[in-house]
Amino acid sequence: MIPLTLAEVARAVGGSMHDIPDGDVRVTGPVVRDSREVVPGALFVAFAGERADGHDFAAGAVADGAVAVLAARPVGVPAIVVDDVQAALGALARHVIALLGATAVALTGSAGKTSTKDLLAQLLDRLAPTVWTPGSLNNEIGLPLTALQADEKTRHLVLEMGARGIGHIRYLTSLTPPRIGMVLNVGSAHIGEFGGREQIAIAKGEMVEGLPPAEEGGIAVLNADDPFVRDMASRTKARVVFFGESENAAYRAENVRLNDRGQPVFSLHTPTGCADVTLRLYGEHHVSNALAAAAVAGELGMPAPEIAIALSEAGSLSHWRMEVTERPDGVTVVNDAYNANPESMRAALRALAAMGASAQARGGRTWAVLGRMAELGEQSLAEHDAVGRLVVRLNVSKLVAVGGTEAAWLQMGAYNEGSWGEESVHVSDAEAAIELLRSEVRPGDVVLVKASRSVGLESVALALIEGAAR
Repeated sequence: MIPLTLAEVARAVGGSMHDIPDGDVRVTGPVVRDSREVVPGALFVAFAGERADGHDFAAGAVADGAVAVLAARPVGVPAIVVDDVQAALGALARHVIALLGATAVALTGSAGKTSTKDLLAQLLDRLAPTVWTPGSLNNEIGLPLTALQADEKTRHLVLEMGARGIGHIRYLTSLTPPRIGMVLNVGSAHIGEFGGREQIAIAKGEMVEGLPPAEEGGIAVLNADDPFVRDMASRTKARVVFFGESENAAYRAENVRLNDRGQPVFSLHTPTGCADVTLRLYGEHHVSNALAAAAVAGELGMPAPEIAIALSEAGSLSHWRMEVTERPDGVTVVNDAYNANPESMRAALRALAAMGASAQARGGRTWAVLGRMAELGEQSLAEHDAVGRLVVRLNVSKLVAVGGTEAAWLQMGAYNEGSWGEESVHVSDAEAAIELLRSEVRPGDVVLVKASRSVGLESVALALIEGAAR
């Protein structure tokens, strides 16, 4: 964070200073909520959680070098006391962003947020120092903490925003106000909580409603290929820039294909020129993510050839998202176990099919180790059945459906599509999947592991990567 005195922090958050003998002492370290991350000069934020109360760790944090604690009550050590710690953290982030004058770029969507954020961060970091959301810390606490990592050198902030209901994005944009807002897509993720795609579109569109008007530099970056997103152009006063494969997209992909490793290859068309791109990421769905990142970079001054080079060199910065590992014995493991929804599941399966084409020509097989897609509500049965059917249609060699009811629906879909023999199997849990794979995976095989985060299938991928499944 930029150095602020404790008195300045107190004013910014509307708090009162307790046990602070000198308000001119500066916060020179990071703002942290985990006392184990305290370093000299830090500001420790004390949240009262279900399992632990940060106020109980205040004295230890100060002993370890924190200059003060942001707290809901006096704690016997230097503290700035506020009525609502979470609201105060957001107020501090707003204050710091305003002081910095950095360009804040916020993005949301039903799928691809983290991958797009990772690509965009790597592109903008080539232009000027950039801070971005680590992992998927895209909520009311993670966003302010990310913004507070910025310092005087920071010129770009890339902020991923998630939502589980109408009003969430509006609140998040009030914490870290963006000048550029991006909506990737409106899909089925969390549809059980929202109640329908129309409701999801209302929530995601809040991203562009609060942007500055065009004359003040506001830019709304929208997916021209998604009708729900395209219609959001009428909900903003910012200048609208479209990306996609549509002819009217300013940032457009043509001649899209997957190479034999499952990596997208395409021609990038921008207002400043054209250039060829080969992504290091896996799956055709990353083309849209790359175009979204290209649109922001282009609008901030990066020319087309440099965008193409940057995209071709960029990798994933987040774990368990189409993370490909080739074992010494020739087994390829695709760990996409961080999360799953119908759109991302279909994209991952198509990438598996592309990656497996050359493997199958050499006698290898493709494995889809799949589990539950959460929060689909009444559409859950139909969506799991459809994924099971797609496994068969893509000629994936083996389906391992892991878990309870939803896994049974996955296998049922495969069975109804014509997978009647040993091509599909339903196992109870990750341990059973590992045991099966230990005995059956052989050199040359390609194994995709994917499910919602709650299923914990990363343990299967890690067991394979470590060579346990031989």
